[in-house]
Amino acid sequence: MISVGVITVSDRSSRGEREDASGPAIREWAEAHGYAVARETIVPDERDAITRALVDYSDAGVELILTTGGTGFAPRDVTPEATCAVIDRPAPGFAEAMRAKSLAITPHAMLSRAASGIRKRSLIINLPGSPKAVRENLGFIEAAIPHAIELLRGEVKDCGTPPSDLPLR
Repeated sequence: MISVGVITVSDRSSRGEREDASGPAIREWAEAHGYAVARETIVPDERDAITRALVDYSDAGVELILTTGGTGFAPRDVTPEATCAVIDRPAPGFAEAMRAKSLAITPHAMLSRAASGIRKRSLIINLPGSPKAVRENLGFIEAAIPHAIELLRGEVKDCGTPPSDLPLR
């Protein structure tokens, strides 16, 4: 079972002025896939708060850390910067795939600055801030997540063998 951490980045939600809908969307997705949501939090759009949460989750051994919010062009959107500050290795394919697939839905996908990477044995992926976009983007990347976590766990011995649920080409 994959352990999941959910970090909602929102000034208003962190102050209790707006109900968080994106974090629960991630929880719903994780539970539907049989993953265990180990931690959840809401932090303001402040680089230090985001960084602390990412480090805390990773140091606690959370395998998949999903952030929502703070990936756009607004002056306080600093989630990608906080993510890049804590990762040991980039894993850009997740963010690239989300942007590419999202462009078929909206031209605003070009405005995403989402990042993804690895810290210790944790995979960190930035998601957009809306529940609709969270669900869409998780759908775009969900097939690769189990294999990524298996690799981080050191469980994969032969990467040349395709997963049984993917068609051979």
